[in-house]
Amino acid sequence: MIVLMLVMGPLVAFAQDFDFDEVLTHLKTLTSDEFEGRGMDTKGGEMTKVYIAQQFENLGLRQFDSSWYQPFNVMHNMRLKKLKGDNVLGFIPGTEETNRWIVVSSHHDHMGIMDDQIYNGADDNASGTCALFALAEHLTAYPPRHSVVLVAFDGEETGLLGSKHFVDNRPMGDDAVLANINMDMIGRNDQNEIYLCGGGHWPELFGLIANMDKDSPLNVKYGHDGKDKKDNWTSSSDHSNFHKAEIPFVYFGVEDHKDYHEPTDDFENIHQDFYREVIGLVIKVFGRVDEHGSSLR
Repeated sequence: MIVLMLVMGPLVAFAQDFDFDEVLTHLKTLTSDEFEGRGMDTKGGEMTKVYIAQQFENLGLRQFDSSWYQPFNVMHNMRLKKLKGDNVLGFIPGTEETNRWIVVSSHHDHMGIMDDQIYNGADDNASGTCALFALAEHLTAYPPRHSVVLVAFDGEETGLLGSKHFVDNRPMGDDAVLANINMDMIGRNDQNEIYLCGGGHWPELFGLIANMDKDSPLNVKYGHDGKDKKDNWTSSSDHSNFHKAEIPFVYFGVEDHKDYHEPTDDFENIHQDFYREVIGLVIKVFGRVDEHGSSLR
């Protein structure tokens, strides 16, 4: 009944305040050859982590335990070596619900250099990571009710390693996370389609965000969560580890395109108008979850 009332109630107009040109500047930088494809435990990956941490500091986020980094080490079975990773995270305290948290995430790693070719990963997933900067800028102007963690995970391409470490070692406590909003590949689609995945698992969460796309120029789709005949994306990105921990999630992503996991996934192939609109939709969805999220857990 609570969900029904929220869905049928009047839509709230969430203001948006972020510099999209600045987002594109960050995206172009992180996808330049200088960052060598942002592979985990590589020179380019280290540069990426430092860059993200600097932006979080510039945007006024706060640190957990006096650091922007959450380090972890894993033995990777395929590479037969120990890999060092770092999630990069900062938080914004809530104005009302300071001990209840929303986690907004992306992954900052990509595939690095293979066969002497640099895989710059513009859509996968520099697009999601740079959207974190836009959300941070927005939340500086419009402080959230709940506390918010913005986190760029490492090791997604090698098995969702960073998000597993984060979920297993939550800096805000095990029972404090209301929901995860995850972004992975949100920068291009020839049909102007963006998918919101997770509704089949978490109808209460998706009840809160119903009709948020009503006035959007995007072709917003739902599914890919195992409840339809489409490919199941429940385990396809970092939201998977939140789902396993019984934390509601909504995943923003596009279907694979011809440059997915190819060295041609470059900045020039980002659909800029589409990307801007998706970031705006993420902000609107976050606003609705922040407004009503206390009903989730």
